[in-house]
Amino acid sequence: MFKNHPKGLYVLFFTEMWERFGYYLMVGILLLYLTDTTTGGKGFDVKTAADIVGSFIALVYLTPFIGGLIADRYLGYLKSIYLGGSLMALGYFGLSFPGDTALFISLSLVIIGNGFFKPNISTILGIIYNKEELKPLKDNAYNIFYMGINIGALVCNFVAAYLRNKYGWGYAFSAAGVGLVIGLLWLSSGLKHVKFADIKKPMEKEDMPMMKIFLYVFLPAIIFALIGWMIPEIFGSKSNDAFIFACVPIISFYISLWVRARGQDKKSIGALLFIFTISIIFWTIYNQNATGLTIWAQSYTNREISPALEKPANAIDMLQSVNTNPHLVPKVDKYLRTITDSSGQMVMVNGPDPYFENLPKNQWPQDGKNIKLANAELFQSINPFFIILFTPMLVGLFTWLAKRKKEPSTVGKFGYALFISGLSSLVMVFAIMSVPSVYTHKTAAFWLFITYGVFTVSELFLSPIGLSLVSKLSPARTTALMMGGWFLSTSLGGKAAGILASYWDSFTDKSMFFLVLVIAAFIGGVLIFSRIKSLDAIVKAKTGSAT
Repeated sequence: MFKNHPKGLYVLFFTEMWERFGYYLMVGILLLYLTDTTTGGKGFDVKTAADIVGSFIALVYLTPFIGGLIADRYLGYLKSIYLGGSLMALGYFGLSFPGDTALFISLSLVIIGNGFFKPNISTILGIIYNKEELKPLKDNAYNIFYMGINIGALVCNFVAAYLRNKYGWGYAFSAAGVGLVIGLLWLSSGLKHVKFADIKKPMEKEDMPMMKIFLYVFLPAIIFALIGWMIPEIFGSKSNDAFIFACVPIISFYISLWVRARGQDKKSIGALLFIFTISIIFWTIYNQNATGLTIWAQSYTNREISPALEKPANAIDMLQSVNTNPHLVPKVDKYLRTITDSSGQMVMVNGPDPYFENLPKNQWPQDGKNIKLANAELFQSINPFFIILFTPMLVGLFTWLAKRKKEPSTVGKFGYALFISGLSSLVMVFAIMSVPSVYTHKTAAFWLFITYGVFTVSELFLSPIGLSLVSKLSPARTTALMMGGWFLSTSLGGKAAGILASYWDSFTDKSMFFLVLVIAAFIGGVLIFSRIKSLDAIVKAKTGSAT
């Protein structure tokens, strides 16, 4: 796999693998933890939990704008990676402590840490492959790098399931911190192979000074966020309004980069901003993994496994026990009711586990009996599994097409990705149609396998190529900053996913939830292909090739 590639790729591959192990472990169980009412979770309702998860994902991918800028001009990339990784590890360990204060402080540490870590490790990889003899290998290097991300994402959910079933939520979150520490130690062991790519770029006359960026971007973002928080709700919650308002100055800053640029730089930045905008639709569908599809796996999917697999799976604590007995819990949510106990005290009593909400009572276990279910987070390993499986196939297909001069251009791949991601949401519409009613019947687990499988193809068309395209088109002095713009589109997609999921209970016809995504993706694909000739020309002028 690493043949003809420098050792720096090997170092960055495993560093990113362990970092993504931690991130996807944490984000994979976050919604489940926030809504859990029976095993020590927070007991929030779905709307509140989806709002928190959506805000977290949005902010986690918004901070690379700041981290990329600081790394470009002041810290350098390696210092930023170590700072970011350390903050993220502290955040993951902090999630193991009880209390809402610990929860929000820990999430904040992860958000800030990711801002320093995420854009800069991708930027170092791009700089390594800027050597003339390595440029032809750049796309392939990003595909390999992307496999490292998904090896971590594949394994982490099994670790999370085992630890939370066996020991509790705190141990699962702590495992994410351990993964990040391992990643930083691995980077330290191979530092000599990547250190030459750690550079700071000098200011040029076109660049906006840091004080001006604070005055024109950060300060207005804070003011806009406060305005969004104080005005009557527009986007479903005060946090949604504050985030969306805060993004206005940041988006304006990126537009100003385009306005002030000249010549080829202006065309390149304009092309990137157009692609970033369309990519928001893709990332909204992508982030259903931690929002809408997690809700679907938890409450609407048949998670019982065959008797033949139950015994070995239970032996390694890969199954959770649920029953219909009530539990005393500390939070009020839609499953709770207030009663007066024998001493006259008011207490909150939880009804059956949410899994039974849409299961006919004749299929419930007898009182006091448990049934064993696959953990909902395990379904999130389907996507990385398919990525690892499909990546060599798609790389082989593109190589075969390239030899025959029929490979889609980089921009064309973006367009196809939007259409295919829309088809993945269409699969969920068919899943809903497969049962008389999702309020009385559970759908088969294979529907999630199909939707993740289809989506994986779209992801491989877009995500690793996106990192490579940003590296190719960005003006040299703003590479990490434009990487931050790429992650800003991910941020807005994460927030859109959270907003949409927070209205889950408002969609009486659940198929409409997914049809919204289908229509948006198809519109995005049409917009990409409507400008494909001009976009291909810009890529070709900058890189010498449209692929």
